Order: sequence, then structure tokens, then C-alpha cells
Amino acid sequence: MSDLKSTDLLDLSPVIPVVVVDAIDQAVPVARALAEGGVPVVELTLRTPVALDAIRAIAAEVPEVLIGAGTVTTPLLAKEAAAAGAQFLVSPGATPTLLGAMRDTGLPFLPGTATVSEALAVLETGHTAMKFFPAEASGGAKFLGSLPSVLPDARFCPTGGISLATAPSYLSLRNVGCVGGSWLTPADALASGDWDRVTALAAATAALR
Repeated sequence: MSDLKSTDLLDLSPVIPVVVVDAIDQAVPVARALAEGGVPVVELTLRTPVALDAIRAIAAEVPEVLIGAGTVTTPLLAKEAAAAGAQFLVSPGATPTLLGAMRDTGLPFLPGTATVSEALAVLETGHTAMKFFPAEASGGAKFLGSLPSVLPDARFCPTGGISLATAPSYLSLRNVGCVGGSWLTPADALASGDWDRVTALAAATAALR
């Protein structure tokens, strides 16, 4: 997938799982469980001390999964994630400096936006694929559904507060390619090693389309 473009990220799966790994031994099993359930992509957030090592492990041991780094908030994190083997980047927001740093990695990326002005700022750089975060708190599907008439080129991966039950309301919008969701990998399932549960949640999610 070396030729993957940022716009392609929106079409890989109905849902990009947003995964928080607290222990390195969770990384490979959770990626394999998601893949077994039919979800071939993982956004592993850089919120824990083991996150970069987890990305390295998944990149090396689970090649069938496209592994990305989420919660990229600084240029340094963008560089470190790329060096660890991340295949795409996701940020919760987008400043000019952060946008430039993510672009400089050469990886596809989804910069975070929550307003029309923020989306316009990303579009001005020639980038059309972006994250909408925090989705539910920022107006949800109703807000996103009002944007195509004024931002016809923008496509989104809304993330934040979305569940299996509410995902279809987003996925039905013409400017939404996929949603980001943490419900596929509950913290208690990862802590107990209940990989069958993760696979079942992934399968239910993969069936959304």
C-alpha cells in the first residue's frame, strides 16, 4: 500500500478502529482480532507510553493490517510515528505547522477539523480528506450533512462519541467516507485478552456496508 493516498483512507473500511493500547502484549493480538473480523485498518493512538512500540510490533507482525498513528499533536510525534512504521497519520486538530510536518513524512494523513473555517484552512493546502472531531460534540451528522453545499470537495472521517448504533447516520452522508470508533476495542476486552469479543465487534462493524 505504498501508493496509498489520504483520500483512500476514507474507503478502506466503514469504520477505522481507534485503539488505545496500555500494554505492549495487547498490540499484535488486537490487530489480528480486528483483521479476523474483517477490519483491515487500525488507528493506534499515541496516548500511552507503549504506543510507538505497539505500532512497530503491528507493522512487523500483522502485515495484513494497515497501521496508523492517531492523536498526532506535534511535528515530533509525526516523525516518531513514521519512523516506528505507521502507514498513515491522524490528528485531532490541524495547525499550519502540524499540517506541514505530517505532509513532510510522505504518509497519507487525516487532519482534524471541527468547524467550517478549520475545514477551509485544510482545503486551502490542497488537502480534501480530513477527520471531523469531536463529532458528536461538534454537531454530529446534522452538522456534517449541511456542509456539501458549501464545501463540496471535503470528505470526512467523523470520530468522537460515535457508536455502532449511530454510525449509519454518518455513513449515509455523501461527504463521509468512514467513521472512527473506539467501540470495537473496549478497554476491558483488551485488558482480559478477550480477542473473540473484538473479532465479533469487528465483524458487526464490517457489515455496516
